[in-house]
Amino acid sequence: MSDQISFSCITETVVNQSTNWKDIHGQTEMCALAGFRMMKKLLVDVDCGVDDAQAIMLALAAPKVELLGITCVHGNTAVENVCKNTLRVLQACNKLEIPVFKGADRPILGNRLNAGTFHGKDGLGDAPDPNTPGLDQLQKESAVSAIIRIVNENPGEVSLVATAPLTNLALAVRMDPTLPGKLKGLYIMGGNTESRGNTSVCGEFNFTADPEAAYIVLNDYQCPTYLACWEFTCYNKLPWEFCDAWLEQKTHKARFMSKIFRHSIEASKTERFEREFIAGSGLISCDSYAMAAAVDDSFVIESDQFPVSVELVGTHTRGMMIVDTLGLLNKTHKAFIIKKVDMAKFKKMMMAALK
Repeated sequence: MSDQISFSCITETVVNQSTNWKDIHGQTEMCALAGFRMMKKLLVDVDCGVDDAQAIMLALAAPKVELLGITCVHGNTAVENVCKNTLRVLQACNKLEIPVFKGADRPILGNRLNAGTFHGKDGLGDAPDPNTPGLDQLQKESAVSAIIRIVNENPGEVSLVATAPLTNLALAVRMDPTLPGKLKGLYIMGGNTESRGNTSVCGEFNFTADPEAAYIVLNDYQCPTYLACWEFTCYNKLPWEFCDAWLEQKTHKARFMSKIFRHSIEASKTERFEREFIAGSGLISCDSYAMAAAVDDSFVIESDQFPVSVELVGTHTRGMMIVDTLGLLNKTHKAFIIKKVDMAKFKKMMMAALK
C-alpha cells in the first residue's frame, strides 16, 4: 500500500506537548509489519555549505529514501555557489541524475546577509575542484516552481527538508496556498529556543537571513512541522574522536568530506566558536539533524509541541524564534521542537553517509 496510508498509522498516535517518540516509532514498526511500504520521498532546500553537504550525503546513503530534487537558495554563500556546491556533492556521490533547481538569490526584504567564512567564502571550505560540474547541468525550471510541481505531483507523500533561509518555501506558499496541505511533513534546521544567537545577539542564521520568510513559513505551513533548532544541535555534538574515525574511512566520499570540511573544523576549535557553540567542543553537523529526523521516524526520541513564530522587529531580536509556551498567540498549529534524539543511530547514519 501507499506511503500515505502508512503515515496515517503514525499520525493516529496521540501527541501531547511533550511527545514520546518511541511510541510513534512503535506505531511505525506495526505498520511496517502489516506490510506497508515505507519508501520515503524527500525534497530538500539548501544553501549548500559543508553541513548541507553532510545532510545531503546522509539522505543519499539512507535505505528506502528517494530524493526527488534539491532546490537552492541564498545563505551560506551566493546562490550560484550554492548550485555549484550542490552539483559537486551529487558528483561525489555519483548521483548527478538528481535534479537541482536555482532559487532566490536574496531575502524577501533587504539585502542578503553575510554568512561569514565559517564554511569558507565559497561555502565548501574554499577547496575548489577543477572537475566541478557546470551550471549548465541545472534544471531550467525555477526552485519555487519545482517545489510546487513536485509536491502537487506527489500529494501526501513528500517530506520537505529545509536547511537554509526559508525564502523559497515562503514564495512557494504564497504562489500556492494549498501546498502545505499536500506535504507529508516539513523538517527545518533553524530558529532558536533560548534566544542564543549565532548571527545576531538573539538570532540563528537561517531565520535571521530572511525573517519575513521564516515568519511566513511558520505561520502558513499548517502541516506536521519539525524543528531542529540551534541550541538543540549544540547540546547534541559529536566528539572529535568520532569525527576523526568518520573522515578516516577509505572511500572517495570520506576524502571529499575531509577536503571540504578541513576549514570548518579548524574554525570550530577556536575560542570564539567554542563559545558560540554553547556546550563545549565537538562536531556540530547542524543540517544533518533535520535530515536524520526526516529519514528515520525513530531518530527523534522526545520533542516539545508549541505554537511558534518569528520576531520581525527589534534591535537585537529580529529573526529570533518565538516559542509560545502560554498559548498567547492563539495559534492552533503547533510545531514539534526536537529535544532528544538517538545519538547512536545518528552516528550510524553519519558513518553510512561516507561509505
